Amino acid sequence: MAKIVGYIATSLDGFIATPDENLDWLTNQPDLDLGEHDYRTFIKTIRTVVMGRATYDWIANYPGAWEYRDQRVIVVTSRPMDNPKGPLETRSDIAALIAELRALDDGNVWMLGGGRLQMTFMQHDALDEIEIYVISEIIGAGIALFPATGLRASPRLVSAKMLTPACARLHYRFN
Repeated sequence: MAKIVGYIATSLDGFIATPDENLDWLTNQPDLDLGEHDYRTFIKTIRTVVMGRATYDWIANYPGAWEYRDQRVIVVTSRPMDNPKGPLETRSDIAALIAELRALDDGNVWMLGGGRLQMTFMQHDALDEIEIYVISEIIGAGIALFPATGLRASPRLVSAKMLTPACARLHYRFN
């Protein structure tokens, strides 16, 4: 059975992007070497990437090649996808998608992108773990790590670790 995981960075004040969806507060971090927790190590454990339509649109507008050519990609959307940037599948039924993902046995599933889809999976008790990388930046406003949905949950803290003076890793389990 596939493990469904989150791996996301947030500013110290709880935002994953500025109001205009900019990530410069994250990408401009000097020497952000996360060692064994680095993205390049993490992505090797992922067979399936699931993202919402807003995340897909952001990635599709970003210059460069499709980054997820080695993974199965599923975009959660009800709108048609004309000329997708890379190979992908679409789904609109969350409950059916969760059942499909749980039946996979070829690697982990990553909930990529914003907190809305991660919150939806949490509401369905379908997110197993999340790694949150807290960056020592206060950006003042933006897209919240976890949008207000009314969900109450008590994930278990597995570990908390300072990786660099600018980054701490929090690892939680939900089940």
